[in-house]
Amino acid sequence: MSTEYLIPILFVAFAALLFFQMRKQRKAMSEQQKLQNSLTVGDRVMTTSGLFGTVVETEDDSIELEIADGVVTTWLRQAIRERVDTEVDEDELDEDDNDEDVVDSSERTSSDEDSDVTENADTQKTETQNAETQKTG
Repeated sequence: MSTEYLIPILFVAFAALLFFQMRKQRKAMSEQQKLQNSLTVGDRVMTTSGLFGTVVETEDDSIELEIADGVVTTWLRQAIRERVDTEVDEDELDEDDNDEDVVDSSERTSSDEDSDVTENADTQKTETQNAETQKTG
């Protein structure tokens, strides 16, 4: 293949790549606008900054989200990234609650007591070394 055809072929390939990239981006923007226009009161959403909330009021350009009990914030519609399934969030919260290990302070093991003794000895050594350094310095 000669070099006189190489530049037009590269140009066509680059143009095709740009065309498909713009098409994909346009489709994503269209879907995002459709989502933002379809939001209703009670929808659970996530903002572009990662904040989760429930829609309590919608206006033309803005939307109000309840992010905690009694805490309502106002956002631009464009800041809403996606609608979130509320059932999944509640399940995740339940799992997080069950993951916590509660240890009674009366159930200390001998290894816990050994580590306390070691820490106390290390602290005393450091204090002694500091005192000697101050005397010599």
